[in-house]
Amino acid sequence: MERTALAYWLRSPGSGEIRPLSLRSPEPGEVLVRTLYSGVSRGTETLVFGGRVPESQHEVMRAPFQEGDFPGPVKYGYLNVGVVEEGDDPDLVGRTVFCLYPHQTRYVVPADAVTPVPVEVPARRAVLAGTVETAVNAVWDAAPALGDRIAVIGAGMVGSCVASVLSRFPAARVELIDADPDRAAVAEALGVPFALPEDATGECDVVVHASASQEGLTRSLQLAAPDGKIVELSWYGDRRISVPLGEAFHSRRLTLAGSQVGGLPPAMRARRTFSDRMALALGLLADPALETLITGESRFGELPEVMSRIASGELPALCHLIAYDDEHTGDGAGTAAR
Repeated sequence: MERTALAYWLRSPGSGEIRPLSLRSPEPGEVLVRTLYSGVSRGTETLVFGGRVPESQHEVMRAPFQEGDFPGPVKYGYLNVGVVEEGDDPDLVGRTVFCLYPHQTRYVVPADAVTPVPVEVPARRAVLAGTVETAVNAVWDAAPALGDRIAVIGAGMVGSCVASVLSRFPAARVELIDADPDRAAVAEALGVPFALPEDATGECDVVVHASASQEGLTRSLQLAAPDGKIVELSWYGDRRISVPLGEAFHSRRLTLAGSQVGGLPPAMRARRTFSDRMALALGLLADPALETLITGESRFGELPEVMSRIASGELPALCHLIAYDDEHTGDGAGTAAR
């Protein structure tokens, strides 16, 4: 009996579909994973869905197991949790694992591409591992010191994860800032003080910007203390933004630094690997408060419609969970795409 699977593809900007595919057996050193959950990373996947990845960034923005090319057709995604069903490593077979893989019912990858999920972390929460990994990288880039005054602007999926990680830092004052007052509930669940932009506390040693807005980046510069550091996490796709560097940027000797999860910070490269970073991120997910970032759930078969609704703003989401079950595994002679 032919082994098949189902995968979500962006057929063209603004239009997605589920496609059947043939699935080969794992070779030595590989594993076959059955997906339990995947997550829609709203910011990046919305830009991909809209065909807004600049041509100059097509190679840089490729996901680890992406198929196709921007703007489409392309199979894209990177938040996937499943169970290892086959492989030659007995310690992995039967384990729940995280993988930077697109939305697909089953898949075959090298064994070193999956990371076991700690037993204390539920599988549904583990889909956040890729985002928490981004937060870990941002904190390494920010390099806060004991007692620093820190602002995180943008209480979306990434910004909220950053605030959660930074709030564990000894003696730090951390404030999560967003223009949407409803995000105060997210901050409260994470145990982090919240403020609207106009009410935010200034004179910050470190400001992490993750709002993906010109206004947010401008406010970041305003909140930084002399010699302060602004870490830019937002990715704007093909949008151009203006930054008021003609104001206090030079007189305050501010530093504006980019942070991107595709590379380890220079200070960590000799001491940490990408695997170390992912294992750390999964360990941090033992905190049940982070589950507040999962703000919706749909079935895999609904994904084409769900992506369209998320991209249009009709379906507000931080991380939208996609649940898989036997109805959508695609095993057998073939399954019709929805």
